Amino acid sequence: MRCEVLAVGTELLLGQVVDTNSAWIGEQLAIAGIDSHYQVKVGDNQSRIVACIRQALARSDAVICCGGLGPTQDDITREAIAEVLGVALDLDDEVAARIEQLFGSRGRNMALNNLRQAEVPRGATVIPQVRGTAPGLICRLGDRSVYAVPGVPHEMREMVMRAVIPDLVAQSGEVATILSRTLRTWGLAESTLAELLGDRMASLDKLGADGRPAPTIAFLASGIEGIKVRITAKAASAAEASGLVTAEEAAIRQLLGPAVFGADDQNMEAAVGSILRDRGLTVGVAESLTGGLLGSRLTAVPGASEWFRGSLVVYASEAKRKLLGVGDGPVVSEAAAIQMATGVASTLGADIGMALTGVAGPTEQDGQPVGVVWIAISGAMGEAGAPDVMTRKLQLGGDRDQIRQISTISALDLLRRRLLDG
Repeated sequence: MRCEVLAVGTELLLGQVVDTNSAWIGEQLAIAGIDSHYQVKVGDNQSRIVACIRQALARSDAVICCGGLGPTQDDITREAIAEVLGVALDLDDEVAARIEQLFGSRGRNMALNNLRQAEVPRGATVIPQVRGTAPGLICRLGDRSVYAVPGVPHEMREMVMRAVIPDLVAQSGEVATILSRTLRTWGLAESTLAELLGDRMASLDKLGADGRPAPTIAFLASGIEGIKVRITAKAASAAEASGLVTAEEAAIRQLLGPAVFGADDQNMEAAVGSILRDRGLTVGVAESLTGGLLGSRLTAVPGASEWFRGSLVVYASEAKRKLLGVGDGPVVSEAAAIQMATGVASTLGADIGMALTGVAGPTEQDGQPVGVVWIAISGAMGEAGAPDVMTRKLQLGGDRDQIRQISTISALDLLRRRLLDG
């Protein structure tokens, strides 16, 4: 069973509204084991909506139209579906009565154009509305199905789960589950990941071509959050799909090693916090160019108070010297970064101190060009608790915000890898 999603609304094309509905519907289709190969957005134009529905039905078993069921003149999804089906629109008395009753219960006068929402393509099945006024539709065209649901998210979600997904499953006659897991990586380019996983992906493709259960692997570049590796498996049961995904995750982690820092919603700061908590260690940070970004990310992790002592934003050179004991000389340097890290650990009483100093722009500083960043980590992480210092110099490109953001996640990744090594 293949089902497409068609999001209707000119506001989606203009960027005035972000289409989160299609993403959510796609997720529910996957959970139900229904393949969805296309998601399309179209404006409020009947001829283009009709063309999109016809195209969807030509290549898929069903299409879910989301939006365009309201009472105004630009809500024309009903008309478009009726044109595709080659039928007229009839006023559904039960739906009309419910809309009138809803307005009456709220003590409001109903405009006559609200009755447009009670117009139903002849032969269609109405999905009763329980949270608003616009009902949904289930329409058959031979062995194909067209579904229409409101664009209001909470109305759409209730209707999809109550009526659309169950109907699709019944129509498919197939019980299956599609499960995905996303591994999050940092430090490797997408091309490098593809090279490292190339043989693995080829072997999975061969298994799939032979008709044997095999997950698929895909990459998603996510900017300052790194590269994501998505594993997807389809199986007859949730347990079988989970087994396939879990086995593939283990194989990929083996190939990529510490480049994988988390899975699904686990971000870098959560990964760092988990290691610190498990080892009973605390960290304090000193920030210059990042101006509090690092501390903000760490405090966003639930339970961070167990392992995060705090952050000192020492932006000015005088603040570095006065608060952290940084000596005379350039503050964009390895020596200054080390002094900041050891100073913040001592000041905040943390096991580990971490510091960032650098040049975010727009002009150079201390003779260093824009994009130079020094990261230092200081703490008792080595053998027998011996004091340990680690530094890293970065030369970053991009604008001011990109330099600050990449510096932050790079510092977190450096600490994570140091903890894993220790």
